[in-house]
Amino acid sequence: MLTSLIRRSAVALGLLGLMAGLTQPAFAKFPERPVHLVVPFSPGGGTDLIARTLGAEMAKELGQTVIIENKPGAGTMIGTDYVAKSTPDGHTVVVASFAHAVNPSLQPKLSYGSNDAFAPVILIGRGPNVLVVPETSPYKSIEDILAAAKADPGGLTFASQGTGTSAHLAGEMFANLAQVKLTHVPYRGAGPALTDLLGGHVDMMFATAAAVSNFGGKLRLLGVTTEEPSPRFEGVPPIAKTVPGYRVESWYGLYVPAGTPDDVIERLNAAAGKAARSEDFVNKLEQEGLMIVAGAPEELDAYVKGEEARWAKIVEENGIRPE
Repeated sequence: MLTSLIRRSAVALGLLGLMAGLTQPAFAKFPERPVHLVVPFSPGGGTDLIARTLGAEMAKELGQTVIIENKPGAGTMIGTDYVAKSTPDGHTVVVASFAHAVNPSLQPKLSYGSNDAFAPVILIGRGPNVLVVPETSPYKSIEDILAAAKADPGGLTFASQGTGTSAHLAGEMFANLAQVKLTHVPYRGAGPALTDLLGGHVDMMFATAAAVSNFGGKLRLLGVTTEEPSPRFEGVPPIAKTVPGYRVESWYGLYVPAGTPDDVIERLNAAAGKAARSEDFVNKLEQEGLMIVAGAPEELDAYVKGEEARWAKIVEENGIRPE
């Protein structure tokens, strides 16, 4: 009888252990290996800076190495497509930005179908773009740019980190609202674009605030792309003061492939949120004009869907097409 009781107890304990294993959250085992943050731009730009700063802090929380992978090209679609088709286990994450919301209306066909191929993780932050020229440029104001553009239609060039990015659409909107013609010169990231800008190969750039953060003294800031002045760029006027109706905002968020378990997304959201509020991240990025958000996944989803709708209308009304 004692032996039978021991056997029944052993079976009961075994069942309890099995049930505990079944109910244990999947993210208790996540991450099982390094997490890859995919940046769909070349090294050296604003998105790359944000990814590297964020990744270093996330690694502390996740207990795994966070590897930054730069996969530039096709207006961010090469890197974005790579993540969309990755295993949905949370180990491959895309650092999305402005182009993610614009590409559905700008590109005739997305290789990954639509943004439904992704699940939102977190909206890291939002901030202005800045119209910049080299410090040696003869242009000292928005009015100077407009005068030169009207005097030589198509003669002024503006760089961007790729077709469909915030720098590209910021320039197209400027040209459309101001009724001038500019020539767009796309690059495979903000780093190469700014290098050519400083070298005098292009005239100007509607760069993200984060991208210009390492070029103090080499660039002249002519205007911010937000409707109101930016506290970070004191004395730099909104472009909207000269070109009414002008408004462009940059943002950065994390997405994983659709189908990634909710508890894994929750783990990534918590790690990224803590990283975005860390002293190192705030010191490097908030002072460059980035407003930290770091909320729930639903906040990113709602914000980007709103931006998709807004830019679809702008792209259609202004006849903006990829080059």
